[in-house]
Amino acid sequence: MTLRRFLPMVLALVFLFGTLAPAAAQDVRPPGATAEAQQTEAGPPPGSAGQIIASPPDTMNYPYISGLWSDIVDGETGYVSIPDERAGRLIQTQGMEWLSWRNDELRRWSSYGVAAMLIALGGFFAVKGRIKVDSGLSGRLIQRFKPHEVIGHWVTAGSFLLLALTGIWLLYGRPLLLPVMGQDAYALSAEISKYMHNFGGFVFMAGLLYIFVMWVRHNIWDRYDWNWIRQAGGFLSKHSHPPADKFNFGQKTVFWMVVILGGLLSLSGLNLLMPFWFVDSIEAMQYAQIIHAALGMLMFAAILAHIYIGSVGMQAAFRAMSTGWVDLNWAREHHSVWVDKYLAGNNPERKGPKTPPPDEGHVEPKAAE
Repeated sequence: MTLRRFLPMVLALVFLFGTLAPAAAQDVRPPGATAEAQQTEAGPPPGSAGQIIASPPDTMNYPYISGLWSDIVDGETGYVSIPDERAGRLIQTQGMEWLSWRNDELRRWSSYGVAAMLIALGGFFAVKGRIKVDSGLSGRLIQRFKPHEVIGHWVTAGSFLLLALTGIWLLYGRPLLLPVMGQDAYALSAEISKYMHNFGGFVFMAGLLYIFVMWVRHNIWDRYDWNWIRQAGGFLSKHSHPPADKFNFGQKTVFWMVVILGGLLSLSGLNLLMPFWFVDSIEAMQYAQIIHAALGMLMFAAILAHIYIGSVGMQAAFRAMSTGWVDLNWAREHHSVWVDKYLAGNNPERKGPKTPPPDEGHVEPKAAE
């Protein structure tokens, strides 16, 4: 067979290959989508941090694609065969707003709140100093809290501090600790913090319910509270101690703050521990997470003031919740109404340390004769 007979066949194959090869190599995506794909490959993928999914360009010639894309971005749910219908949602762009709020606004404003409280407490201590017992310690101790009250307080307080520290670790750990600890060490610490936070929440809820039942009757408004407010609790002037029953207005404020904020923290935390039990949308879950973290940081900042007053801010105050017993003179100055009831009931007393009053032992020098 000669070349002349093969030449038409070769030319036909070359022509056919030249016609089909560009079509085979051509992008099968709609016109205009190729440019966006190239731009996406050079930058972060759609929906990642810092980029919100937008409608594909040049969709005017493809109204069906444009409408379908808008529906997907707006949260249109398709059909799925599994029981959880929420899996039919392909894209949830509101997650980017949640991420921005959590990583930017929540971290920033929480830092401001805690820093403002620390500055305020430091300034108060610098001006006022430690609040001392004006008449000195008497050496007589009376029982302010029974053992079950002390235990209930520390179960609630200890579990809250655990939740606060692990929550702060998870909220601020990635930008602050990850560069220092490294990925492996931080991942392990974050996982441990997560489990401590999750299971510690149930201990906090149990303690919260316990102290509510135990102390709610002592934290109702009474006739001494308005006078305590008028005198600012005696903190702004020396030798001013407004009468109060077992709890004064400041302590009642802390109690109801803990009960209300702690209750909201518990509800939002349960919602996060058991997804979609109380709400049925991803958006509601994201709102719950922001609310939970914000309330936690707010309560942490407020508890710092409570810790300050009960420790370095006031002399002999820590003994009340460390042993349950307080000095009689301290109790008279801060809870005189309660002391009168206590002594009238022939309740037990103990001996305790005694310090002289501020001016005791000071002898004025005699004038020269």
